[in-house]
Amino acid sequence: MAGHATPHFQNTNGYPSIEIGVKEFMCVGATPPFDHPHVFLDMGDDSERVCPYCSTLYRYNPQLKANETVPADCVFDEEAV
Repeated sequence: MAGHATPHFQNTNGYPSIEIGVKEFMCVGATPPFDHPHVFLDMGDDSERVCPYCSTLYRYNPQLKANETVPADCVFDEEAV
């Protein structure tokens, strides 16, 4: 994703898994001030990755855009905080 902003995702509602449309991303945990260190995750050739801080399971869904998630409320907007 060189040259593009890295999407950030949050799991404030504690979902067991989140579908995302990218394989390189940042997990922030919950919405600040309850976030964890913002960690870069890369799925590589896999289609799933677990955040080592909050244990959220992220699943790659190629039908989603970079700014879409399932459930729909998991995109983190840094400017809104």
